[in-house]
Amino acid sequence: MSPEIEHLIALQHADAEIRRLKAEVAELPKRVAVIEQKLAGTKAALEKAKNAVKGDEAARRKYETAINDLRTKISKYRDQSLDVKTNDQYKALMHEIQFAEQEIGANEDKILELMVNAEVREKEVKAAEAELKAETSEIEKEKAHAREETAKDEKELAEWTAKREAARSAVDPDLIRHYERVLKFRGSGLAEVRDHKCMGCSVMLRPQTFNEVKTGKLIYCDSCQRILYYDASKEAPVEQQADKPSRKRAHPKIDASQAWYYRAEYNAEGEVFLSFSNTEGMASRRVYDAATGRRIGDPLVREGAYRQAFPEDITDAIRLNGNWTDAEQDEWENELPSSVLDHLQRDLDLAKAERATHHESAPTSVAS
Repeated sequence: MSPEIEHLIALQHADAEIRRLKAEVAELPKRVAVIEQKLAGTKAALEKAKNAVKGDEAARRKYETAINDLRTKISKYRDQSLDVKTNDQYKALMHEIQFAEQEIGANEDKILELMVNAEVREKEVKAAEAELKAETSEIEKEKAHAREETAKDEKELAEWTAKREAARSAVDPDLIRHYERVLKFRGSGLAEVRDHKCMGCSVMLRPQTFNEVKTGKLIYCDSCQRILYYDASKEAPVEQQADKPSRKRAHPKIDASQAWYYRAEYNAEGEVFLSFSNTEGMASRRVYDAATGRRIGDPLVREGAYRQAFPEDITDAIRLNGNWTDAEQDEWENELPSSVLDHLQRDLDLAKAERATHHESAPTSVAS
């Protein structure tokens, strides 16, 4: 392995660690914010419970004042009844007294109801206070943990940044530019070669290319443009490769609303991946270059399910595993993410191997 490749491997490892640490540093405040949001909700619940207690106390004072006023009226009416001269006047005063006594009873019932509710209100306030205390303690612990983790991550970040700069300075600037360009679009700038395959995109290499990579020559993958390298310690001995058990492949559901296919020849485009989706009586189709992942043309929509809407596209095609939604594909815009492209390539390899195994094991007729 050439020194430049070794430096690039160190650079890629440093880049991965820097991304991880930056993600951790960014995630910690989010975790604290979630707890603070919950704490705000608990504070609001406590305030609501306290306001309810205050409201009940105010209502009770209002009813007690009304009772006192009514009792004063009753006393006044009784004094007036001693001076009345007619039966009608006396009956009128008795009626007023009776009405006031009924009002006193109604207000006393309301006060009794408030007294019963007061126990419930008190329990609600105590529960909210206890919850607030526990959450306040939790958020203080979380903040302390976040500060510790952030300080730790920032220290590691500084160390990895120094390692990255050291590795970067040891590589040719043109090679660095290529590495960073591919890293931006693929998530990694170089890939190991193993079993004659680019482990970044799972595309098989030509024998000559594989041999050149093994000798340490600087080679780019024709498919994904990653810088290729070979690690002899990762290559299994021939006898182990022969005995390696075949990996079982999961089969996609035949009635799934999303489907992916591979076509070895598609019009003038060559090898492609096709994505189909059924939505509310309509079917959509997207076409992607199998080598680069770039989308070919615009999405096409037809009436009906995709099997009836696009029968010419799935004839002689290989069904693959994949269930990414239309919304996800819209976010990808004009190119498959490297992880999706790699997944489809790996599943395609398994599907081809499965077909080859079935073909070899199929019985042959013998002429009599």
